[in-house]
Amino acid sequence: MRSSSTEALSGIKVLDLCRVVSGPFATMHLGDLGADVVKIEDPRIGDESRRYGPPFVNGESSYFLSVNRNKRSCAIDLKSPAGQDAVIALARAADVVIDNFRPGTLDKWGLSYEAMSAHNPKLIQCSISGFGRTGPDASRPGYDLILQGESGVMDITGDPDGPPTKVGTSIADLVTGLYASQAVLAALMKRERSGVGGRVDVSMLDAMASLLTFNAGMYFASGESPKRRGNVHPTISPYETFEAIDGWFNLGVANDKFWLLFCAVIGRKDLEADPRFDTAPKRAANRAALGAILRPIFKSEPRDRWLEIFSGTGIPCGAIRTVGEVCEAPQLVQRDMVQTVTHRVAGEVKFVARPLRFDDKPPAPSTPPPTLGEHTVEVFEHWLGWTRKEVLDLASMGAFGDAALKQSAE
Repeated sequence: MRSSSTEALSGIKVLDLCRVVSGPFATMHLGDLGADVVKIEDPRIGDESRRYGPPFVNGESSYFLSVNRNKRSCAIDLKSPAGQDAVIALARAADVVIDNFRPGTLDKWGLSYEAMSAHNPKLIQCSISGFGRTGPDASRPGYDLILQGESGVMDITGDPDGPPTKVGTSIADLVTGLYASQAVLAALMKRERSGVGGRVDVSMLDAMASLLTFNAGMYFASGESPKRRGNVHPTISPYETFEAIDGWFNLGVANDKFWLLFCAVIGRKDLEADPRFDTAPKRAANRAALGAILRPIFKSEPRDRWLEIFSGTGIPCGAIRTVGEVCEAPQLVQRDMVQTVTHRVAGEVKFVARPLRFDDKPPAPSTPPPTLGEHTVEVFEHWLGWTRKEVLDLASMGAFGDAALKQSAE
């Protein structure tokens, strides 16, 4: 539990019925903002992502560790009547319940929004699913790769002459998690005015489709689906990726002012008046010819030399960095964006902190991701004020896993 009472969501209790990525990413961000997040896990296997790997650190999945900081783990069997009673009890004390089960699953276990809110009218339930609670695809399972394809994002990603390509991170899971955390914040504000909770429905398909923005606008305007463009921009050039002697970089000559500067610094002022390139629309229309001129020029110098040249004149540019380079980047390190927590099994765990700042202060220290069921007893004692005997009585009815309960009581 976060100790600071100054965090934005301090005092807000979140019951986390999520697993894998989309839901845990949402609840981690709420925890980063100070909410008290209790993660409910299957006492037999826990969150499925605990087994995702390699790599593992002393048996702990780095995948799981990356999206579950600032939470406490409570091992409850949602399929048992006693476990369902335990969740209802926690829902009475919660402000928010978040789940990412397939629609209808919680209803089957007696944990529907109606069942939980009957005990707590101020409860907000946020349900994340692949395709939403309604519509012809509501019952379909949602996984990141599937939704990257179904949303049209894969069709416009990749080389024009190559196959559709997924984004290099789990973008469907992650953007859905961000939308879910945003929706919860909005629902909390709405509850401040109305005094009652409500239900939030966040679909991975909806979330990904919303990212189409100008691509969808182009279709609505023309009736034609945009094609894959690789790393080029549909209306700006040169605004793409180029290769230097020793690596790759991105260049963004986004307007005519930058174009004049660009021609000067690369020693090709003759391009300024070239009728193929003298306006932005012409440069976009003739990008192939322009690229053929520029690529040999850029391959004549090292990457950092080009970045130095362009940065010195204010022309937007940036290196194509590896994940390792980013994780060690002075810009992130000096802003305290790379933090470390001590995990009871994995030891020292590094992570990229929350990207939000308040009053110019760096992100607050985090608590480590929990081990399975680590806080089961603690949660019932602190959230509900139960005695140890009351917790053990519920355990005797099969609500918790024995191993998790033993670990939690240590």
